Amino acid sequence: MSPAPISAEIGVFGGSGFYAFLDDVVEVAVHTPYGAPSAPVAVGTVADRRVAFLPRHGAHHELPPHRVDFRANVWALHSLGVTRVIGPCAAGSLRSDRRPGEVVVLDQLVDRTSGRSRDTFFDGGVAGHVSFSDPYCGELAPFAVAAARSSGVTVHDGGTVVVVPGPRFSTRAESAYFARQGWDVINMTQYPEAYLCRELGLCYCGMALVTDFDNLPGESPVRMDEVFRVLRSNVDRTRSLLFELIPRIPAQRTPSSCACASALDQGPLGS
Repeated sequence: MSPAPISAEIGVFGGSGFYAFLDDVVEVAVHTPYGAPSAPVAVGTVADRRVAFLPRHGAHHELPPHRVDFRANVWALHSLGVTRVIGPCAAGSLRSDRRPGEVVVLDQLVDRTSGRSRDTFFDGGVAGHVSFSDPYCGELAPFAVAAARSSGVTVHDGGTVVVVPGPRFSTRAESAYFARQGWDVINMTQYPEAYLCRELGLCYCGMALVTDFDNLPGESPVRMDEVFRVLRSNVDRTRSLLFELIPRIPAQRTPSSCACASALDQGPLGS
């Protein structure tokens, strides 16, 4: 008798420092139509919920943002049965009142990437005009805010992330421009990760951990070693936030507050 297939209901994309936060971990080498994901998927249990974790930058943080195969990563979680995805990410602040160590639960996204041609599962035909007016799941966001508060993290309920190609950081002129637009934080991976989840009908919750003040006037230039220092110093707090959030996520999606799955009705991926 063959063993039961490994599956999970909740997925977590993460960066450096989250690679071993699950109990009873089984690593799964997932094959996708788009190649291999960034690393084997670790599937385990958190508060009786089956969770799949995939480090978006690779097991040793070897993949820069522009080299991440986002399609393979999202498809890998989808193929394991995941319907809800949590996307903690590092971000620079574009506002003085969004400080390093704080978390912004995102509700809007501005794409300023370039050269990422593999940012859709729709490679031909007329299908694929998927609604993305509200990029983040409206049902998951309140649970993320409540979990952050319960775990003692300073959290901001809502915020717009502008996504840039990387791997370079912004110039001071670019940072000042982004701030003038009223955008809150800057990141290199939320697009196309959030959008690809939408194409597959997955709920996506973006949680930006502020690591620096980007290159705002009067601030020191962003340095990668400083970004990693802030990430390392907040690993335990962010892990606690995830442990608070995962049990709060409802087993079933509520259509009145979550329309993420409706994207599947718009094209052949839903057939």
